[in-house]
Amino acid sequence: MNYQHIEVTTANHITRITLNRPEVMNAISQLMHDELQHAFDQYAQDKEQYLCVVAGTGERAFSAGSDLKAIAKQGKPNVYPASGYAGLIERFDLDKPLIAAVDGVAVGGGFELALACDILIATTRSRFGLPEPLVGAVALGGGVHRLARQIGLKQAMGMILTGDLVDAEAGFRMGFVTQLVEPADFEAAIASWCSRVLRCAPLATRASKQTVMRGLDAASLEQAMQEQASYPAFGAWYQSADRMEGAAAFAEKRTPLWQGK
Repeated sequence: MNYQHIEVTTANHITRITLNRPEVMNAISQLMHDELQHAFDQYAQDKEQYLCVVAGTGERAFSAGSDLKAIAKQGKPNVYPASGYAGLIERFDLDKPLIAAVDGVAVGGGFELALACDILIATTRSRFGLPEPLVGAVALGGGVHRLARQIGLKQAMGMILTGDLVDAEAGFRMGFVTQLVEPADFEAAIASWCSRVLRCAPLATRASKQTVMRGLDAASLEQAMQEQASYPAFGAWYQSADRMEGAAAFAEKRTPLWQGK
């Protein structure tokens, strides 16, 4: 696909999806929604891609959320793709890992996109928030739900009910930022996280993610542990050649050679 509002690269089992509308702080247009749906579809389906990094072009913003000016001009709201806002928000069956690389503002739908990722790396100049109520809207792209689940109710309500933005240091203290870095160290931090994730067997990583996410929906720890062996990614990992390779490499004191199968 010839993307116009995003850039997609693949190398060394890593897909990098970059929001590419810096002139409007990477605001998400109808076309960007559609392109992100396609890009995440490709990542999900490609057996050679083990990890995805989601980033924004420029130093001002990861994403300022929905392009309200474009919506006003077209006279109707954007139509979200099959997997929800930005092609990711409702992609609940994606067990491959995602890293949000945030440099600058991540607000509204941009923050919702970052919250939908598994790891969030942020520079010290980044800011986050769900300012939808300030323009008469509600953060229904998963923002109110994910934020409350990821940092706790009282801190989440403080942000949600005021529309206030918080800086990256506050986000780190609250717990939705995984690592806080200086802008000069940003790309090195992304590379480090990718390298460390890829040290692990890809099917084991996928099984781990799926087990965590489905387990959180269980009524109790007991239920979660009883049901984990029935999860699809768990079964794929358990029967995989990589599982045996991991044991063999450990016994032979060598680096494992993962095949993703």
